[in-house]
Amino acid sequence: MNKPTSLLVFFAFLIVSPNVLLPILQPPVTAAALPLYTNSRWIVDETGRRVKLACVNWVSHLKPMVAEGLSKQPLDVISKQIVSMGFNCVRLTWAVFMVTNHSLASMTVRHSFQSLGLLDSLAGFQLNNPSLLDLPLIKVFQVVVSNLANNNVMVILDNHVSKAGWCCSKCDGNGFFGDRYFNPDLWLQGLTAMATMFNGTTNVVGMSLRNELRGFNQNTRDWYRYMQKGAETVHAANPDVLVILSGLSFDNDLSFLRKQRVKLTFNGKLVFEVHWYAFTNGNVWESGNPNQVCGGIVNNVMKKAGFLLEQGWPLFVSEFGVDQRGTNVNDNRFLNCFFGVAAELDWDWALWSLVGSYYMKSGVFGVEEVYGMLDYDWSHTRNSSFLQRLSTLQTPFQGPGVSDVRPYKVLFHPSTGLCVQREVLKEETVISLGSCSESEAAWSYTTQKTLELKETYFCLQADDGSLGKPAKLGVFCSDDTSKWEMISDSKMHLSSKLINGSRVCLDIDSNNAVVTNPCKCLSRDHTCDPGSQWFKIIDSTRATGNKHKKSS
Repeated sequence: MNKPTSLLVFFAFLIVSPNVLLPILQPPVTAAALPLYTNSRWIVDETGRRVKLACVNWVSHLKPMVAEGLSKQPLDVISKQIVSMGFNCVRLTWAVFMVTNHSLASMTVRHSFQSLGLLDSLAGFQLNNPSLLDLPLIKVFQVVVSNLANNNVMVILDNHVSKAGWCCSKCDGNGFFGDRYFNPDLWLQGLTAMATMFNGTTNVVGMSLRNELRGFNQNTRDWYRYMQKGAETVHAANPDVLVILSGLSFDNDLSFLRKQRVKLTFNGKLVFEVHWYAFTNGNVWESGNPNQVCGGIVNNVMKKAGFLLEQGWPLFVSEFGVDQRGTNVNDNRFLNCFFGVAAELDWDWALWSLVGSYYMKSGVFGVEEVYGMLDYDWSHTRNSSFLQRLSTLQTPFQGPGVSDVRPYKVLFHPSTGLCVQREVLKEETVISLGSCSESEAAWSYTTQKTLELKETYFCLQADDGSLGKPAKLGVFCSDDTSKWEMISDSKMHLSSKLINGSRVCLDIDSNNAVVTNPCKCLSRDHTCDPGSQWFKIIDSTRATGNKHKKSS
């Protein structure tokens, strides 16, 4: 391990010396007017317009210390895949030792792969990215950032671990300040090196100081001491990046900030991050009643992290994800709940993960990542229906400068990612699911609890005849069938009362037509899945377009 002064000299030389390495390419300006700032709970660009971070995690912190997938596809192909899937941002992970250990930073990709026995990956790298094979690891990291810039993709540099390897456990030595591999001074040196390296690299818009603080030594006193130091260190080296602070207990707990705020010398750059997975709560999504589980866990998330939005701080959900094969009941139920909350709060997020497979994970070669957006060979989207659902959350619903449209409501359906709208089929008006950005999906929710199609006299009504009938539009909006209440523990059942006193809930049929049926899963039954009946009434100021009416 070299001394701090020689390390900083090394990295300065690494960046500016053309005799050793190519200089970092200056990226073009991305779609947003960079750099980014904070305005209360929103992230905005230089014009004050909201920029929603819709990111995907790209792993680069494992033992090879190379961005995953470069043995499967050319770098530019992967960057273009990210863009084609609608992401505007990558959360790129890195290990402290890559930038504080001279021998690791200067090691080439070829040497790294050979030392780990990754001969198949080496051959794939030679085929797909031969120009990178004999570059030092740190330079390849820079080239990845530069290529993302060429494709107008923003980057958040995430310090995932100190010692490269899979994360995370309580006793892996990477968990908290003072742990075996987590020397606070070395960590600060690493932050300085990274912030300095990418100072002036426009598409690097944020730095996440540390992933998932955890373990038996975690405590709030050291959290404030070192996270504040880390924030000041990054800002001093690169004042253009957002500074992102994670919480305790695997980044599930920021509740201590209720009592004591972070004290920094700068403002307009601070963001907090939180993680949320189904497995955080074991298998409770499958073993419990989904309405009760969703309601209880959402309340807990709001108490531990969501309150920061109410206090006027941006909250970045920097990790969430599910098994994209669609066979995991626990994940599937969680996702319906998550999508409802994510649409309602319209927070910034980063999906775990882009990765379709790893060079090596926990000592095993070629491990498939079923949480990955891409398939094993990094050639296709793993689950196109998941991407369709996610696409609704990639555009902001609200925030400064989103549009000049007056606020309205949309009825969001989490299990499809679509919204309730009026549609004309063969000159017949029906209520169905469709794009959340159409003018026919704009509603108002009155104090009388009626849902009125915006700028019309029509309100949404339940059919008072037999169950399973389509919901309809009417102009007489004073009876019970025109009143809709959010019921159940999840607060996602839209319920109306029929003339006979029975309650029905909005539902969808196999053709995505909106119908009414008996309300599902209101008891403690854990075998029931209410996903088709979950809706959220959410605020939106998205610009709306006129839908082309279908005539056949």
